[in-house]
This record gives sequence, C-alpha cells and structure tokens, in this order.
Amino acid sequence: MRKTPRNLTAQMERSIEMALAPGHVISYKANFDFVRELEAAAKQIALLVLAEPKGAVSLYESFLAGCYAKAEEIDDSSGSFGQFVGELFCAWIKARQASGADPDKTAARLLAWMDNDSYGFCYQLEKDAAKILDKAGRDAFETQVRARFDATTTTSAAGESSRRNTDYQRRRWSEMLRAIYLNQNNVGCYIRLCEATQLTGQDCHALATMLVAQRKSEEALTWVERGLVLDKQNPYGSMAGHDLARLKRGLLKKLGRGNEALEAAWAEFHKHPSKYSYDDLMKYVPKQERAAWHEKAMDAARTADLHSLMQLLLETKELERLAGLVGQNKDGALEDVSHYTTEPAAKKLEKTHPEAAARLWCAQGMRVIKAKKSKYYGAALENFERARRCYERAGLINDWQRVVNEVRSEHYRKTGFMSGFEEVVAGSGPSEKPSFLERAKARWSAPQAESKD
Repeated sequence: MRKTPRNLTAQMERSIEMALAPGHVISYKANFDFVRELEAAAKQIALLVLAEPKGAVSLYESFLAGCYAKAEEIDDSSGSFGQFVGELFCAWIKARQASGADPDKTAARLLAWMDNDSYGFCYQLEKDAAKILDKAGRDAFETQVRARFDATTTTSAAGESSRRNTDYQRRRWSEMLRAIYLNQNNVGCYIRLCEATQLTGQDCHALATMLVAQRKSEEALTWVERGLVLDKQNPYGSMAGHDLARLKRGLLKKLGRGNEALEAAWAEFHKHPSKYSYDDLMKYVPKQERAAWHEKAMDAARTADLHSLMQLLLETKELERLAGLVGQNKDGALEDVSHYTTEPAAKKLEKTHPEAAARLWCAQGMRVIKAKKSKYYGAALENFERARRCYERAGLINDWQRVVNEVRSEHYRKTGFMSGFEEVVAGSGPSEKPSFLERAKARWSAPQAESKD
C-alpha cells in the first residue's frame, strides 16, 4: 500500500529528529559525522521538491527549527554545522520557488529569520540567496531590503546608542543591497548606493568586475585606479588592494598595454616574491624572454622569507638553488618552516641532494618532538628514518650520529618516542615493519593454512 504524503512527512520528520539527536551534546571531534547524518536527511527532502514541493517546504522549516534548537548542544556550531544550516536555507528558498509561493512572502520570511539569527547562521546569506532567487524573488527581496535601508535615516535628535544601532542597520542593509546589485550586474544601482553610503576599494573592485562582464574594459580600469587610490589611504592595506592590482594587470593586457602590465607584475613580485607572484609575472612575459625573466626573478627572490623562497624554488624546479638554500640556513630556521613546504622539498631532493633532504627530514622530526606533539610521534619517526637513509646515501654517517646524540640528550624523557627512535637508529624503523593490513592478512590466513593441513 502506497504511503500518503502525510504519512511520508511524519516519517521524514522522525528521521530529521533522529539525525539531530536531541539531548546529546555533539563534541568538536564528532561534529563532522553528525553533519553527515544531517546531510543524508536533507537529501531525502530534496527528492521531494519536484513531486511535493509544498511538503518539502514544510520539512525544511521543521529542519531549520530543529537546527536552531540543537545549536546549544554543539561544541562548534559555527563550523560545518553552520555551513549546513546556510545550505538548508538555500534549499528552502528553492523549494518555495518550486511550490509557486508568493515571492513577497518568501522574502519577508527570509528577512525575519535574518533579524532573529542569534547563532549567525544567516551571516552573508544574502550572497547565496541573490544567486538562487528567480527574478520575481530577487525583485521582492531587493524591494524589502531597500525599504529597510531607506528607513535608517539618522536624525540629530536621536540618542547616541540609537544612532549606533541605526548606523549598524544602515551598513547591514547596504551590504545586502550590494550583494543583490552585484549578482544582477546592476552597475547603476550599485554606484548610486555607494554615493549614498561610502565608496570602498572593495566597491571599486565589484564595479570593475561588473564592467568587465559588460566588456567595458576602459571604464573598468577607471574604477580599478580609483580603488587603488582608496586602498593606499588604508595604512594596513586590504585584500581588495591585492585583487584590484591583479585585475588591473589583466585589464592592461586586454587593452593592448602589455608592457605596463608586465611592469606592474614585476613590481609586485619584487615587493612580495612568492610562487604566486611568480606565476602572475610569467603571464605577462613574452615567450622568447621567459628564460631571462626567470633568472631575473630568481635573483630578486633572494630577499623573500625562507618559507616563500623554498616554495618558489620547488615550484620552478630549481633543485640546485633549493639545495643551496637549505645548506645556507641553520637547523632552527628549517624547523620553523611548515612541513607542508619542507616535506615535498625533501622528497624532491632525496635522489639528487640527499644531504639537503636529510636536513629537511630531520627538521620535520625535530619540529614535532620539540613541540611535544605526541600525537605525531609516528610521523616524526618516519621523518628520522628517511633522514638516516639520506645521510647514509650521502656518506655522512657522522652527521646522522650528531642528530642521534642530540635527540638522546635532549629528549630522553620522552619514553613514548625514544623506544621507536632507538629502533630507527638500529635500522628497523616504521617502514621495515609490516603495515596494519599486512599484519591483519597474516593473522587471517594463518588459521586457514592450519585447517588445510
């Protein structure tokens, strides 16, 4: 017998409640698995949208209510759980539109939720909403946000606390309008809004981006230049300044001013040498000049910090320079570099420059044990084992012995680590031992072999 929509709704609400696990505190470590259960429940609702959109709307609303009630029982409600709730709001919007709901009521309901968002789940939700609302929905949303913005006109008679609240609301609604106009590619409305508030470097970037989409490169460049002037007035700079500078280089090249784009990219690289600014620089270098510019860049990059320079040399496959860089720096400096950089560098150098690779492997191991991160002692032992092999390959047994003596004298109290380290010294490190699956298969096959006998 086929279930009725009412029975199906009741069944799915029970599934939602089970996934939310009311009364159980969700620890930080359990957050990921908890959210996966919620996502599975949400997927079941999504299957209803085409056949029963009104029922899906009701289920999404029940789910949202449950998430807000659950928030106090979650150690970190701002992480993956917060992201999930934001996605749930978007799914609710889509279901409302599929059901043919009144767009004015959808907008009003959404704004009411934003007004009463005590956990920040709706933070910057307008950016996603502007993308998924249909034309009627965007118009309704814009009209209601605009009305709220227009109502925030401050008066001199207002008290200080009242003015502060009004200023906050005015900024809030203006940011929402900015998101709407940017999504609509509405340059005119965006400019008028900036005239009514305050123009920022980020606004100039948004306007330039919209004009690029409209193939108005000259106008876009004008706004980029204006934004860069505004950014220079900020003593600390901003991310907008970086984005504007990158956009400017692209516009200069598009407008046939490639030499200016190259000069700007070189100035940026010279100021902040890194693999990212190098990649950007090479976009504007003519093919026949790349070798010369590469050498020029390598020479200028010597002023970069160790982390950035190591990444750059690794990215450009400058292994000789990379090995030289390792040799020029003391052990303590190498230990300060993240293993996300030193590990790939060590792997690249193992065959051609084993001594440099050995020092990088040691730096990673020392970084762990000096920080007393017992959770990563296994990784540190693997690092030291690879260091030992590299020192042996380079014929530098005395250098390896120096490392062994340092670890023994400085970290002998770390008994959980030292037993494994002594095995590495003896030549039976982690790689010599069978893996977990190898041990499991051996145990599994042993009884079967006996039964055959």
